[in-house]
Amino acid sequence: MLGANHSTVTQFILIGFSAFPHLQLMLFLLLLLMYLFTLLGNLLIMATVWSERGFHTPMYLLLCALSVSEILYTVAIIPRMLADLLSTRCSITFLACASQMFFSFTFGFTHSFLLTVMGYDRYVAICHPLRYNVLMSPRGCACLLGCSWAGGSVMGMVVTTAIFHLSFCGPNEIHHFACHVPPLLKLACGDDVLMVALGVGLVCIMALLGCLLLILLSYAFIVATILKIPSVEGRNKAFSTCASHLTVVVVHYGFASVIYLKPKGPQSPEGDTLMGITYTVLTPFLSPIIFSLRNKELKVAIKKTFFSKLYPEKI
Repeated sequence: MLGANHSTVTQFILIGFSAFPHLQLMLFLLLLLMYLFTLLGNLLIMATVWSERGFHTPMYLLLCALSVSEILYTVAIIPRMLADLLSTRCSITFLACASQMFFSFTFGFTHSFLLTVMGYDRYVAICHPLRYNVLMSPRGCACLLGCSWAGGSVMGMVVTTAIFHLSFCGPNEIHHFACHVPPLLKLACGDDVLMVALGVGLVCIMALLGCLLLILLSYAFIVATILKIPSVEGRNKAFSTCASHLTVVVVHYGFASVIYLKPKGPQSPEGDTLMGITYTVLTPFLSPIIFSLRNKELKVAIKKTFFSKLYPEKI
């Protein structure tokens, strides 16, 4: 993948946190706690889904897959970020930088594709309940999951190959805490940098907007169907099955739009670092909280499965 690169740079220096020298220890502790909570929350969801037979349905299996993608996404970036916060010289090799970019884009876009599939699952469940077992059969569900992971891998490969086929002639300081596309493009040299930047940006934005449009289309049909339900209780029950997914979609695409759709102009490295933290750390941190609190069935199952063993007198 990297054989055609004629770069003279063998390693990069990540200086994303150099603007906050007196806050690095506090940031380390804060980000470490959020990272551990993200891992714990997603593992708790996965364990609950697999231990409860009633959750062996497409909706919860997709949620389990979403938790896996979030864990892998955070593992690709955050441990390195935490180590750099305690280091005086945050260097990363050329190959390690390419690997980090590949895995972060792969799992990041897999997350987006899984959210789209979850929207389709809710659309089928509410708009075509009699055909749900056919359209979301185990084989169909496995196919949708496979396409999501394959699509994420293709996106990661396309973006990483495009970026690391450029030449990097120095300097080698990346104004970010990870190997992110915009700061790397600033270090690249050659006549094709602008073309690669436009191509990568277009591919990423089209993929994100395509997923978002499909989700919005699914919810347009869902809302139209729910409004036809005569009873208020029936409408509330139907809306409740979509609330957690819709909230996560808003959070995910809200932060993603800040990263990919921000207006052009002079940007401070400190601002880019803070915006990157919101998407890299805060979004995966909020996701298990939203699904645990907004999904009543999952919340009850978590209390029943785990907290009853710790505090049996309170359950």
